[in-house]
Amino acid sequence: MSRRMVTALAVLAFTPAACGVTPGAPGPPTVVKTATSAPAPLVKVPDVSGMNHQDAQDAMQRAGLYNLREVDGSGQGRMLVIDRNWVQTGQDPAPGTEVRADAVITLTAVKYTDR
Repeated sequence: MSRRMVTALAVLAFTPAACGVTPGAPGPPTVVKTATSAPAPLVKVPDVSGMNHQDAQDAMQRAGLYNLREVDGSGQGRMLVIDRNWVQTGQDPAPGTEVRADAVITLTAVKYTDR
């Protein structure tokens, strides 16, 4: 069978008549669903003070918090590239605070060699 014939058959197979739809006929009724917004469940922020930065990230993610912001606590503006080389010195919001799962959690850390 030629490529053109296969293409023609494929086009014919998906015509409205082949799908049981009469052109110009009204379709099935449209169902409109109204959105009911239930309050988002709150997540308790874990205490990660003094933890290795990688372990702190893991703890936050286990709690359901993924919107993590990392800050160099030395003020030098360095990127926390190798997470295991850093230790947590602060976090915001504070441990125990209940937040929405999409809340920004700021983890402040310094390199172990900075201490």
